[in-house]
Amino acid sequence: MIRMTVLALGIALLLSIPPQQKVRAVRIGYCGGIIDIDQVRAAGFDYIELRTAEIANLSDVDYDQLVQRRKASGFPVPTTYQFILGKMKITGPDVNKDEENAYFTKALDRVAKLGTRTVVVGSGTARQYPEGFSKEEAFRQLIDFFKRLGPEARKRQIVIAIEPLRHEESNIINSMGEGLQLVEAVNDPNIQLNLDFYHLASEKEDPAIILKAASHIAHVHIANPTGRVFPLKWDEYNYAPFFENLRKIGYDKEISVEASTKDFPNEAPRAIAFLRSAMTGTH
Repeated sequence: MIRMTVLALGIALLLSIPPQQKVRAVRIGYCGGIIDIDQVRAAGFDYIELRTAEIANLSDVDYDQLVQRRKASGFPVPTTYQFILGKMKITGPDVNKDEENAYFTKALDRVAKLGTRTVVVGSGTARQYPEGFSKEEAFRQLIDFFKRLGPEARKRQIVIAIEPLRHEESNIINSMGEGLQLVEAVNDPNIQLNLDFYHLASEKEDPAIILKAASHIAHVHIANPTGRVFPLKWDEYNYAPFFENLRKIGYDKEISVEASTKDFPNEAPRAIAFLRSAMTGTH
């Protein structure tokens, strides 16, 4: 009886211990065009982050070929960026909601079929409001846009990641703090944030914002802010607070290199190795 009681207590104790959560290793990808797919895969990246607008603007024939190529290769496209290119405006006096709705319905349909689950929305030109237009009204227009976009993304199991951009690229939502205000105002689980180190550093924003925005960070972009080139080594820039805070919040999604290089075959593997060591704290 005593032995059975001890055994029962032991089992109960084991069952009371919460199972350890498996932390998925961060996947490292590259932001590029359809033309870059083969070299991105050959370099050792885990995935490619394609341009939403490029995909949306393909002819039906070219799009079908892209879908077949994606299926045949098995190389994933979990994220896309550059949501809107061209003359479409989402702030200002020339907003056309019917045009917006038609575009993002087509764009989301297409990327969803590629297996995309996170769509980054920077689109600085589209969201730039004109001189003389009220910033408060532009902010309200952004809230309305993302309130319409959120349910469409949810239908396709996609999360939208709003990307704060440095002031040279947009005159609204220039910091993670402002992005967080927008996300909270939209209040939709499928509207979250993209954290871009280049823009964070350019705006001299305190990396402590990562801790405050932790529950809303859906995706990360990275570049060496000095020249917006591939990040290659720890001492080339002050990366420490950024990666320390990413580790603190347990970030385990994707990190995409959005940067230029004059030597892709050589620098891509170095950037991948650097980012893996930075995220594991083994640099």
